[in-house]
Amino acid sequence: MMNSRRTYAAAPSPLRRTSARKGVWAFGIAAFFAAASADAFAADAPVRGPAPVPPYATPNPVPPYMTQNPCYNCNYYYNWTGFYVGGNVGGAWDRTTLTDNFFNVSVSDSRTGFVAGAQIGYNWQISRQFVVGIELMLDGTDIKTETTTVVPPTVITTSAKVDWITILAARFGWAANNWLFYGKAGGAWVHDSVTVTASIPGMGPFSASASDTTGGWLVGAGIEYGFAPNWTARIEWDHIGLDDVNHSGFVTLFAPDAITLSRRFDLLTVGLNYRF
Repeated sequence: MMNSRRTYAAAPSPLRRTSARKGVWAFGIAAFFAAASADAFAADAPVRGPAPVPPYATPNPVPPYMTQNPCYNCNYYYNWTGFYVGGNVGGAWDRTTLTDNFFNVSVSDSRTGFVAGAQIGYNWQISRQFVVGIELMLDGTDIKTETTTVVPPTVITTSAKVDWITILAARFGWAANNWLFYGKAGGAWVHDSVTVTASIPGMGPFSASASDTTGGWLVGAGIEYGFAPNWTARIEWDHIGLDDVNHSGFVTLFAPDAITLSRRFDLLTVGLNYRF
């Protein structure tokens, strides 16, 4: 009878079983402590919130007399539009030529004097650079002169006085922010009085007086500066050319006399305006 043989797999040794179990337990313990350490580190680490908002940058303050220009880049510029009133003072130079037709005498004289008065006007700023307007100016003066001419045997004395000057002109200017460079053109009226006295030996003095308002043309130029929201200061030059004036004079023993007056004025004034 044949002996049956059974083969059994060799059981692992107790030593190997113990080592495997220790390895599993060591790995589990290491993983536990690693997780615990990560949680502890996370608990101790500061919590990061959202990034702080940077402080708001305040733009440069805009001067109160600047208005916003509705242009592409929205710059700020001085606004010249509006009604204005003001005053002015300065000096005037008058070149006068007086001709006595009977005696055929022509007398030329330059007179200077003080002027002061007021102005009122309106400006339109039609673009950032261009300003147009209209202005009325009225000044009183103390311009006067007296000349004596001898035409043997006659002595002729001439007295002339300018009472006031009125100017009505258009203004057209170039604005560079709160600076305005402008020219003006229009009309002017001058009121004056003239007295001519002729002393003829043996015949006595003959005198003639005239008072008149004469008109003419005007050109001028100036610079104006806006130093506050509604205040501007300016300096201006004006030249006035008046029409010739003919006055009937006195009547001599021989024929009626007449005088012709030709004048040119130059004014240099400084002024202050308030714009509404």
